[in-house]
Amino acid sequence: QVQLVESGGGKVQAGGSLRLSCAASGRSVNNMHMAWFRQIPGREREFVAAVHWNGHNIYYGDSVKGRFTISRDGGKNIVYLQMVDLKPEDTAVYYCAGDPGSAYRVEVQEGYIYWGQGTQVTVSS
Repeated sequence: QVQLVESGGGKVQAGGSLRLSCAASGRSVNNMHMAWFRQIPGREREFVAAVHWNGHNIYYGDSVKGRFTISRDGGKNIVYLQMVDLKPEDTAVYYCAGDPGSAYRVEVQEGYIYWGQGTQVTVSS
């Protein structure tokens, strides 16, 4: 019943910015851990960012710290990923995920049972 739909992906030049959106339905983004992961061909799915359900704990993968910002709008039930200073190595399919309350750490994918279909981000040089 819970669905996550990503949008906002596209192609940008290195140094550009992009904002991804994850629209949730069936469950409040304030009632589950929300995260962004990305998948690069030939590589393991990588943790990007997460916000704890209480909104007080935010985490970022090392490769995106200082450049990406996760936020949420509880009223609209949307989670965002603001990306700035994009680099070619950021090229990937970005997935939104939700964890309704597992015991897993937010940076591991095992706890996330809700997943979007992904949105492609391509950064060219």
